[in-house]
Amino acid sequence: MELKTIVVDNSPELKQRLVTILSGMEDIMVCKSFDDAVAAMQYIEENPVDLVFSDVVMPEISGITLASMIYNMPRHPEVILLSGIPGFSLEAWKIRAFGFIIKPYTRAQIADMIRKYRKAVKEGLLERDIVYQGER
Repeated sequence: MELKTIVVDNSPELKQRLVTILSGMEDIMVCKSFDDAVAAMQYIEENPVDLVFSDVVMPEISGITLASMIYNMPRHPEVILLSGIPGFSLEAWKIRAFGFIIKPYTRAQIADMIRKYRKAVKEGLLERDIVYQGER
């Protein structure tokens, strides 16, 4: 099953790094990448997306707010939040984000999160506690 993903990060370097990691994985399509949450939300409303990888700290609308908006949609993609600030994992848990990865992340962490997503889809378990990657 090919997963349709988007990447949201206001850092051009980190956004490109994640796009490169995802593009190098089998059965992953990076549909688009965005510098801001507003443009990402508009895209999600108009296009089918399975997974959203979003930075937490962004200008105007944070990744936490973006995820909250996404989860208010009747049919929504799952959100994996990324941040260099471990404390945001509690906020990610509160909004029931699919996952949280602490920056700097590795290709292995991204691949592991995708494996967990695929397993959750296969088992029909998309209402679950947050999947946490990174040092605590």
